[in-house]
Amino acid sequence: MQTEINVPTTLQQAIIYFSDPDIALEFMVDLCFPNGPFCRKCGCLEPTFLKARRIWQCKGCKKQFSVKTGTIFEDSPIGLDKWICTVWMLANSKNGVSSCEVARSIGVTQKTAWFMLHRIRRAMEAGSFEKLDGQVECDETYIGGKARNMHGDKRREQRGRGFPKTTVFGLRQRNGEVRTMVVPDATKETLQEKIEEHIEEGAEVFTDTARAYNGLSDRYAHRTVDHGSGEYVKEYDGGKAHINAMEGYWSLLDRCYHGTYVIMSPQHQERYLAEEDFRYNTRKQKDGERFLSAMYGIIGRRLTYEELTTSHLLFLNRGEVAPTVSSI
Repeated sequence: MQTEINVPTTLQQAIIYFSDPDIALEFMVDLCFPNGPFCRKCGCLEPTFLKARRIWQCKGCKKQFSVKTGTIFEDSPIGLDKWICTVWMLANSKNGVSSCEVARSIGVTQKTAWFMLHRIRRAMEAGSFEKLDGQVECDETYIGGKARNMHGDKRREQRGRGFPKTTVFGLRQRNGEVRTMVVPDATKETLQEKIEEHIEEGAEVFTDTARAYNGLSDRYAHRTVDHGSGEYVKEYDGGKAHINAMEGYWSLLDRCYHGTYVIMSPQHQERYLAEEDFRYNTRKQKDGERFLSAMYGIIGRRLTYEELTTSHLLFLNRGEVAPTVSSI
């Protein structure tokens, strides 16, 4: 259960507010331990606070822990003031924020900032298993770099074709949330499997006329628009058939990709998508509320550097796509 926590309303206020280590610690305690600090290992409810080190020691198992324990901040030497402000920046920057910009802003190396941002993206992953219903738009797009942005060796390896394309599938419930995911291809079997996994049977599904969507009418109220003939909105009894909202989301993703990140490595694309999904799904919230939503996601999640840099290799060696958030 989430408790009500007061937070600043602007980045400037957040920087000043969380620069006080006592306030930052109190904020994290309210966030991670709303009913009071306890040992996550043995469940002891009366740990001893070691004020000089700002950590607790369990009276039972003697284990020491901090407010970072059990969060994406665990084992990080970076101070809470820098972590919290980086979360604010990523959550509220409409087109994302690069690791170089974060490095300059908070005074860390680019490599450290890159690792921090990916840990925050892990906190933004929704992981919802509740199916979408009502009216749902579906569409696919492709993400891939251009050859001119690649190192010479990589460009020769790819024979001048640029960074390998990755297929991304998206579903957007009208007046609701958007979900995107990396898929191995845009075949009928793959896309309809995802539709069945994420959309309630009987819902209204809107797509273009791609053959991959043929046969959906057996399980859904399937309506299409023919982009090939210049058709983008088609009226029918009870409403309008289009996928304009999903197309609008792709435009936002494209600005984030080309405007800020330039290249999204295939092994990390799920986290970049989680970041953009998070900002889109919280678009009606104010900056402070969106920041707090991201902070609630830090609890119970962790991303080690080894996992970040090597976990995808097993799947690549098998010629597979790493599992999506929804399938973990």
